[in-house]
Amino acid sequence: MRTIAQKYIEEGEARGIQLGEARGEARGEARGEARGEARGKARRNFEVARNLQKAGISIEIISQSTGLTKEQIEELE
Repeated sequence: MRTIAQKYIEEGEARGIQLGEARGEARGEARGEARGEARGKARRNFEVARNLQKAGISIEIISQSTGLTKEQIEELE
């Protein structure tokens, strides 16, 4: 038979586990969103660089506009 103390300990442990899981999920979601946004921005920068390159814009200006390195832009050719 459980004592009152054991009951409260078990309830506290269960609540702690729930809180830990909720915090873990929230952190995971935030990290996932941040990674997704970063990937999306990178893809967009490469797309813009390709379009600027097709328009005959210099690599220096493309680099300044997109934040991509000259090497990254040259690889698009």
